[in-house]
Amino acid sequence: MRKTHILFTALFLAAGALSAQTPVPAPARTEPAPAPRPPLRAQYQWGYAGADGQGKGTLNVLLDPATGRTVLELQGLGERLMLLEGDKASGYRVQIPRQKIDTTAPTLSAIPLPFFPQLGSPDALYRMLAEGAGPGVKVTRRDPQGPVKLSYKGADDKGKEILVWLARTRWELQK
Repeated sequence: MRKTHILFTALFLAAGALSAQTPVPAPARTEPAPAPRPPLRAQYQWGYAGADGQGKGTLNVLLDPATGRTVLELQGLGERLMLLEGDKASGYRVQIPRQKIDTTAPTLSAIPLPFFPQLGSPDALYRMLAEGAGPGVKVTRRDPQGPVKLSYKGADDKGKEILVWLARTRWELQK
């Protein structure tokens, strides 16, 4: 009986020594995935001032970050000045009738967007409108839904300084 007790004690101590030498991996921490952003419909009054003149009008926006679906319609002086539409799967198309531009591209970053900083993606455009984030973007007024008034100071395609300001008149996150 004494030999058995000594044997079990030796096995127990050996097992303890092995477990002390072999670290037990800690459970992996996984950060929760950020909640998907809901589709956004918004409308803004806009104003523009640059070397080639000034103007004002309405900007209608539809963004679905999950698919990259983007529709921007810029209106001023009673006419459509720009229409951009598309998604990540099929690419994007922009039409600017006054400049006789009608072009398509596989990504939003390849599309010339007058009046906007070159954001590069629908997600960046969403962040600009929902958070006020972006190069040259400044938020002057917020409410619980996000930026109400924001402006962008940058350069046009000829390198001339421009100033664009947006004032949100409608904001709707869809479910």
